[in-house]
Amino acid sequence: MAAPKGNRFWEARSSHGASPKFEHANDLWDACLEYFEWVHANPLQESKVVQSSGKPKVITLPKMRAMTINGLCVFLDIEERTWRLWRAEREDLLPVITRVEQIIRVQKFEGAAADLLNPSIIARDLGLADKTELTGKDGGPIQTVDPSKLSTEALRELMGAMDATPDTDGS
Repeated sequence: MAAPKGNRFWEARSSHGASPKFEHANDLWDACLEYFEWVHANPLQESKVVQSSGKPKVITLPKMRAMTINGLCVFLDIEERTWRLWRAEREDLLPVITRVEQIIRVQKFEGAAADLLNPSIIARDLGLADKTELTGKDGGPIQTVDPSKLSTEALRELMGAMDATPDTDGS
């Protein structure tokens, strides 16, 4: 999906020109706080058609903007791989990076839990999923049968067993 016309998200960067160098953790923390404030001050806008005095009217409603590492990187004017590199190699920045990632994760989780953000999208983004794993007897692999390799007699026996099995769907 393309960005909406008039989108000026790129202007939200914390600086212009060469990528900023965060020599101290406090500098990175301050820039991240700017991003958090920007996200809060710049919600997404949803247009809705409502009835007003019997006539349709378009209104604009603010919607929570999800914080993301990608959005933060755009704001900081760095590439996401730079963020990952700092996470791996800059021990001086690691406490800030860890805290920022935790704040972003909590904001998305709480926004989805309150239905302010799309719960399905956020669950996938956060790696949350309802999983059901099926296994065979005693946790082993599920046994399958290739019907093309069964004898005619075995197929008849299988069909008879299926016919004798009561329906469990109530029909």
